Amino acid sequence: MTLQAAQPTSLATEPSPGTSSPPRLRRVLGLWDLIFYGIVLIQPVGAVGIFGWAHQGSFGHATTTILIALVAMMLTAVSYGRMAGLYPAAGSAYTYVGRGLNAHAGFLAGWAMFLDYLVIPIVSVIYAAISAQQLFADLAPAFNKHLVSGLGLNADLQKVGLVILFTVLTTVLNVRGIKWTAGANLIMTAIMFVVLAIFVVEAIAWIINHHGAAGLFSLQPIYQPRTFNLRAIGAATSLAALTYIGFDGITTLAEDVREPKRTVPIAVVLVCLVIGICVTLQVYLAQLVWPDYNSFKDLDTAFFDVCSVVGGKFLFDSFTLVMAVACLGSTLTGQVGAARILFGMGRDKALPAFLAKLDERGNPVRNIWLIGGLVLVGALSLDYKKAASLVNFGAFLAFLGVNLAVIREFFFRPPQGHTRAWLRDMALPGAAFLFCLWIWLSLEWPAKIVGGIWCAVGLIYTGIMTRGFRKPPVMINLEG
Repeated sequence: MTLQAAQPTSLATEPSPGTSSPPRLRRVLGLWDLIFYGIVLIQPVGAVGIFGWAHQGSFGHATTTILIALVAMMLTAVSYGRMAGLYPAAGSAYTYVGRGLNAHAGFLAGWAMFLDYLVIPIVSVIYAAISAQQLFADLAPAFNKHLVSGLGLNADLQKVGLVILFTVLTTVLNVRGIKWTAGANLIMTAIMFVVLAIFVVEAIAWIINHHGAAGLFSLQPIYQPRTFNLRAIGAATSLAALTYIGFDGITTLAEDVREPKRTVPIAVVLVCLVIGICVTLQVYLAQLVWPDYNSFKDLDTAFFDVCSVVGGKFLFDSFTLVMAVACLGSTLTGQVGAARILFGMGRDKALPAFLAKLDERGNPVRNIWLIGGLVLVGALSLDYKKAASLVNFGAFLAFLGVNLAVIREFFFRPPQGHTRAWLRDMALPGAAFLFCLWIWLSLEWPAKIVGGIWCAVGLIYTGIMTRGFRKPPVMINLEG
């Protein structure tokens, strides 16, 4: 059964008495809402957290890792956009792989993607707490010292308190509804771009003052023959890809947006491109300012050291503040995406049906509270680098499935009215699949082990629920 044209006026959130109509989300968002959502989720300053690790892990080729990841993400973004136009319903990779390949494979893709969108808020809360600690120690050192020595509130206890505060704050905002989230996204996007622009201007001025205008143009951040190592670059790229993770989150709102077949593909590709330009520029400039990847005090906060060099205390404090804000934004938007993945899978009975329950405003509140609790536990249990690697495990597994789904849907069984094209329908998604496979294989083993256990649990669960995979999960067909 094919999808029908979008019906923006259909706002039902619960089945009517005596009918079997599935619950639906409200179509209240427009194109710019999606774009702001995607920018906040990915963060135009998203390379800050991984900069030190990518710089050192690639032996000085951090910009190269960002560019390689951008190619893979842009190709995959096109695949997501095409599938969103074909199936404009909540669920993202779960829906696309389930409809495009196989319902059981769709469950596994959704399960892996849920891990991704569960860990994104965890990573963000952890780094928001780190940033807030840095800012607090710099702006109020005497008071901070009193808290540590006088009250016995050590750095770990400070972090616990900040994690709890940030998790509760973002959960409460999301419970208020998707339009509250969209409004907060607009404010946070503006703050991030202002501070990023200040960094770019300050960094360019510093480079010109120390190395002349010619110092702005160098291949050193991209290629250094003495330290170039493809294996190291591959491993660093698997971490640098975290910079872009979240663009697919736009597709989880396909059921919240008006005209999803038009707006979702545009938003996915545009957000990925904007983020790629922003992070490439900031990482390139940061490498020119600080080429020695072995001299950072702390790899988690290496970018803050660069800010101190080019802009002093003001830029350090500004960027620390904006990272706390950006991470809160990612927590906010990541929680929304995870809640909607659970909603799509619950509505199809692939997961317990209570996950498809909506409140009177069409908001999956139960899922939001559930995600908030899981984020709190995860943020108190994991460190930044381990959590970041785990994000990419689930994300790239879903990316692999979506790229294969595009090939099957558009090349091997083209929809009515579609003319098969080898480059568009086979070569490009095939290249995206291979790029994503290389990055996924380059992940560190701890992430593969934990992610493998997560997938095994999902397979066991769906195997039991579908009687040994003999009964396919229901993929509810909704109007766009």
